[in-house]
Amino acid sequence: MNALVPLPVLLPLCATGLSLAFGTRLKQFQRFISVAVLTAVLGLSVTLMIDADIEGPLIVHLGDFAPPLGITLVADRLSGLMLTVSSAVTLCVLVYSLGQGMADRDEETPVAVFHPAYLILVAGVSCTFLAGDLVNLYVGFEIMLVASFVLLTLGGTGPRVRAGSTYVIISLFSSMLFLTAIAMTYAATGTANFAQLAGRLAALPLGVQTLIQAMLLTVFAIKAAVFPLAAWLPDSYPTAPAPVTAVFAGLLTKVGVYCMLRTETLLFPGNRLGDLLMAAALASMVVGILGAVAQTDLKRLLSFTLISHIGYMVFGIGLATREAYGGAIVYVVHHITVQTTLFLVAGLIERRGGTTELTRLGGIAKAAPLLAVLFFVPAMNLAGIPPLSGFIGKLGLMRAGVADGSVWAWILVIGSTATSLLTLYVMAKVWNLAFWRAAPPGQALDGTVLESDEEDDSDADEGPDRMPGTGDEGVRIRHQPAGRAVAATLHGHAVTTTTKLPRPMTWATAATVALGLAFTVFAGPLTSYTDRSAAELIARSPYIEAVLGR
Repeated sequence: MNALVPLPVLLPLCATGLSLAFGTRLKQFQRFISVAVLTAVLGLSVTLMIDADIEGPLIVHLGDFAPPLGITLVADRLSGLMLTVSSAVTLCVLVYSLGQGMADRDEETPVAVFHPAYLILVAGVSCTFLAGDLVNLYVGFEIMLVASFVLLTLGGTGPRVRAGSTYVIISLFSSMLFLTAIAMTYAATGTANFAQLAGRLAALPLGVQTLIQAMLLTVFAIKAAVFPLAAWLPDSYPTAPAPVTAVFAGLLTKVGVYCMLRTETLLFPGNRLGDLLMAAALASMVVGILGAVAQTDLKRLLSFTLISHIGYMVFGIGLATREAYGGAIVYVVHHITVQTTLFLVAGLIERRGGTTELTRLGGIAKAAPLLAVLFFVPAMNLAGIPPLSGFIGKLGLMRAGVADGSVWAWILVIGSTATSLLTLYVMAKVWNLAFWRAAPPGQALDGTVLESDEEDDSDADEGPDRMPGTGDEGVRIRHQPAGRAVAATLHGHAVTTTTKLPRPMTWATAATVALGLAFTVFAGPLTSYTDRSAAELIARSPYIEAVLGR
């Protein structure tokens, strides 16, 4: 089974070459390659997860070079679970994007680049989950950065380029900081391999250990959007196409959380910075959810809830007990699925109602009951309503906090409860405005084409046809019969509202809803698996012995 470990990285990279070579001329072939490869990656991820649970960590030394000379890939319980959930989510989002592109007749060259960029993104995510050393982890981050910039700026519209520029600047800063931390680590220990670092870092002076730990935590906190390093997120994500925003919000921030879990347990046991992490967790919860309460645009609202709920995961890492790590892992896999689903639903709402500005929406529950169900289930899951998986993850974290009994732990338990109640309030607010109340007079009708006129904004006037809220500035409305093909949201030019949503988009969203519900139905096996993962993380020896061959 060890030979399968590199394939979740290699398959998407090979498929990218095929997609670039033939995709611009053979659209159907490009779509087939993308779906087939991600399906294969999902199957491989499930196989690796099961085998790692039965046999222990699976190791591959590329080129058969032993550490620290060679590149080591490791699939243990945690990385196997993360690979499986991320593969399932990226496959669903790909199907969603295919439905959106086909519905809107997207055949232009920039959109043809979507598939190669998306596959590279998947390869980067897989690389970070399997990385057995800091250098390969950095490479995975940079692969994700390159693909992310292409996807964020797809279509080249002004708002997307501005948001993508902000994202790249922040990412480049974190990359430079990461390189500095790697250089310091290698200079102090002579290796970047995780298994070797687990033994050598403990021999360093305490001040050097703390400095390296703080630098790595800062890098990963930027990636995870932990407050106060999260200001870039609400302005970067909402302008992107719905499938891109969904996979970024649901998955990419959890890559940072995964790296925090991996390094804090393997490299820096002892929880020296636990109080700092719990303070950051509390700040993320409170600031994020208060920001969500103040929003009237659905995408920005969900972006703030994303920041808020990252705090739950950091809470578990800060507690640093087996129960806390288990609860954090449950919440990570839950949140990947639920947050992705909510952003996919936001894309469907935009297509149905012409905007994500809540003040201009209404009556969706009556007009599109299926869409209402697709929103309601993950919204209640995010709020932590029993017996859904969000409740299970939060309950596990709160029980760990109560068992810890420290002042910070009790503060976080209270903060978690308050954040959960405010999340319920925010989701109820969205439900009342967008779904439950009657449609407002200004809501876009069926067949309305929303055109971006940013290229000629001189004649844009304020009036009842202006679309208020982030992402709707510079948009005018004209009416035409529903179903006429126009440039689409993926390309950033226009979208036609319709009462009949594209089936692949609806099916893909329903699949992510079902995945979230599966975590509830199979909560017993899931929590048992995450408990074993947490025990393996704390023990450290299974990982170290598997890599070093002891």
